[in-house]
Amino acid sequence: MARLASIGTKVAVKGIFKGLTGRGDAAPAALAPISQSDTRRRLELLEDFEAAGIGWLWASDAQGRLIYLSKNAAEHLELPIENLIGKPLTDLFESDPDNPEDKPDRPLKFQLSTAKRINELVVRLAPLEERGATRRAWWSITALPKHDAEGEFLGYRGSAKDVTAEYQRKLEESRLAEYDSLTGLANRHRITRRLEATLAAYKAARRSCGLMMLDLDRFKQVNDTMGHPAGDELLRQVARRLEKVIGHRGEIGRLGGDEFQIILPDLDDRARLGELAQTIIQLVSQPYPIDGKRAVVGTSVGIGIAPYDGLTREDLVRSTDLALYAAKHGGRGQFRFFSADLKDEAEERRQLLEDLKGALTSDELEMHYQPVVRVADSRVVSLEALMRWDHPDRGAVPPTLFIAIAEEANLINEVGEWALRRSVRDACGWPESVGVAVNVSAVQFSNPAFVTLVTDVLAESGLRPDRLELELTESVFMGDSETTAETFRALKALGVRLALDDFGTGYSSLAYLRSAPFDRLKVDRTFVDSCTVKEDNSVKIIAAIIGLSDALGMETTVEGVEAFDQLEVVCAKGARFIQGYLFAKPMKLADVTERFRSGEFRIVPDGPDRHRPERRSVFRRIGIIHEDH
Repeated sequence: MARLASIGTKVAVKGIFKGLTGRGDAAPAALAPISQSDTRRRLELLEDFEAAGIGWLWASDAQGRLIYLSKNAAEHLELPIENLIGKPLTDLFESDPDNPEDKPDRPLKFQLSTAKRINELVVRLAPLEERGATRRAWWSITALPKHDAEGEFLGYRGSAKDVTAEYQRKLEESRLAEYDSLTGLANRHRITRRLEATLAAYKAARRSCGLMMLDLDRFKQVNDTMGHPAGDELLRQVARRLEKVIGHRGEIGRLGGDEFQIILPDLDDRARLGELAQTIIQLVSQPYPIDGKRAVVGTSVGIGIAPYDGLTREDLVRSTDLALYAAKHGGRGQFRFFSADLKDEAEERRQLLEDLKGALTSDELEMHYQPVVRVADSRVVSLEALMRWDHPDRGAVPPTLFIAIAEEANLINEVGEWALRRSVRDACGWPESVGVAVNVSAVQFSNPAFVTLVTDVLAESGLRPDRLELELTESVFMGDSETTAETFRALKALGVRLALDDFGTGYSSLAYLRSAPFDRLKVDRTFVDSCTVKEDNSVKIIAAIIGLSDALGMETTVEGVEAFDQLEVVCAKGARFIQGYLFAKPMKLADVTERFRSGEFRIVPDGPDRHRPERRSVFRRIGIIHEDH
């Protein structure tokens, strides 16, 4: 057995050796190279190559007309080959405007006219009437010019292959690199490059280019209260609204976050730019339906114009950004054009922010208190706490200015906490029957730590909870409804009172009253200002608010009463609590304390008999543009 096994092994090894050396039982066929002179076999090779679909061959004459095309290529073009022969190549293909590198090659027609080598040029199949509707496709063509013995150009001889799948992938990669994945708008990279290219091209011809920059007012609040998915959806809806306004007049880019930039070539007419900006502000400010809720944001727009406000991208963007800065801090919901004096304003606001941070720690801020009076006996029932800032160098800084700066710089939580602690501490020195009302911003209300803050402040001060009234505006309802409702429940469990300020000036006040546990409604002073004017509906609105408040078991405070005729009107409609200059202006803590020391705090109304509407002079600034001046 061992001998048989040994013989079998030898035979196997011998067979393998023969296979490796090519000397097996079957001799291989003799090598038959295709020589250059073997026309028949070379033609077979050509036909095999075309049939395999690896690529196609084509040829043109000196006039650029097609004189040969592989059969498979004609089938790919969805046309009989006899319909293609004789057609100019430029009728079949066109240079692609969607070049992934965004730097299109020289047109195919130009390249063919040079009678020089064409190397892997990507072209798009042109729409042919006889082919009808067909899919978009791209070919890569390579060709060499053919000349006769005398050097006369005879046409091209070339190859082609379908690169549609690869090219579409490049297009998608290019799109992802150039466009914002969330909104589909141009991203920062693309919009920056487009602006640079536009300004460079327009510089020699002294053509103009408008630039708008905008961001969203209160967007951070939507993110904080409704969540980032809601913020993303809001940005998508904003993008669609901007596209609706701008159309084909320019290109819109999202720079990141809630910042947008709009390039408007050949547009320097300030009237048209102003109308466009106003349309954007109005459309963007409309409520957004998101997951069954409504989010409300606003926008401000800054406008710069090249070449007047900058010749380079950097200069124009800087100018436009300063205009946006001015628009945001001029009251929001506005547009501003760049002007030279804006540079000083931006620096001033930056310095004011630094001073405000210092004021929080150096006791520069103080609270003034305006009484709320019960009409029946002229007795003060509570005082509204109002923050004041007496700057050591600037003097009195308007609250509308420094509160806006605090909100912009995310300093509002610190400022709001200081106001709450100081107001509650001051109220501890007042009679037990007198409460204090503290304004709370929507950002502060949505802070998860707000209820804890109120709890701690009450515990540390010892103030009875029902003496603290938190004044809120309708903007607190922009957030997540469940979180808002939970905050309301927690505050009411503490025993504090809640007031809805500026009632009747927002979007859906009645809907809020259905579920929110308010103890007081405050009638906005804008209704009081015109309540004595004939044929004005303000007095009817005041009566309706007071009636609604009574029906819901709430108290009503009418703000802004400054004259006896106003007092008479609102009292006739049922007003029981009044706040306004007719009784008292906001006063310092020392004055309030002195009043209480003198006994019962009663205020007899004192003021003009009739309210005289404020007279205003309105000026319109007109700018004249002449060349670059």
